[in-house]
Amino acid sequence: MSRIDERAIIDPSAKIADDVEIGPWSIIGPNVEIGAGCVIGPHVIIKGPTRIGCNNRIYQFASLGEDTPDRKYKGEPTRLVIGDNNIIREGVTMHRGTIQDRDETTIGDHNLIMAYAHIGHDSVVGNHCILVNNTALAGHVHIGDWAILSGYTLVHQYCHIGAHSFSAMGAAIGKDVPAFVTVSGNPGEARSMNFEGMRRRGFSNEAMHELRTAYKIIYRSGLTVEEALAELAESAKNFPEVELFCSTIRSSTRGIIR
Repeated sequence: MSRIDERAIIDPSAKIADDVEIGPWSIIGPNVEIGAGCVIGPHVIIKGPTRIGCNNRIYQFASLGEDTPDRKYKGEPTRLVIGDNNIIREGVTMHRGTIQDRDETTIGDHNLIMAYAHIGHDSVVGNHCILVNNTALAGHVHIGDWAILSGYTLVHQYCHIGAHSFSAMGAAIGKDVPAFVTVSGNPGEARSMNFEGMRRRGFSNEAMHELRTAYKIIYRSGLTVEEALAELAESAKNFPEVELFCSTIRSSTRGIIR
């Protein structure tokens, strides 16, 4: 018995694994690949070129792989690539990339993208991330693994959000967020570190102590960023967590959120 509802519209060129479920009135366009174990709800639109991995659950009214509204986009065949084991809830929108950047918007594995979230062109979302309802990523945004963006978080184009970081509800982020940092407010400001998330993921007390000290040196010591990073060099050698925190500061091109 077919797992594809007879009311779904599937382009003949789409490559769909045998066990994929597709609900009524969903539209799967050309140049779309959907891996094994995926469940596509009703009224979902997937436009190619888009590649979706295995065991993803996509809920009704999601729109994936649409052209970007970026004014530079002229119809080039850019891509959306989605990994495995993601949950994509109602009304989520994800746009393909542009040739001016990566050609590709990329979503990793084990992410929860909640209702009405938007992921703009050329963005990269890592693994185990949570984007809560109505979070919006502008183009060219990078989200590190295990980051959590609470509801109505807004992220400006080209911003990088570090791994294990956390944004509070309604945060407006206009600069890079270092790994582990908690951000709130509009405009967003650094408040602390995501220690609760670290505890849940089994970070050691020693590592969290070193990160707490590192945060104070970066944000409260009165040193310049360069001076603060030099102060943290020894700790970064001994604790990979501190090195990750420091590396996201060193690699920032927009400046870090303060």
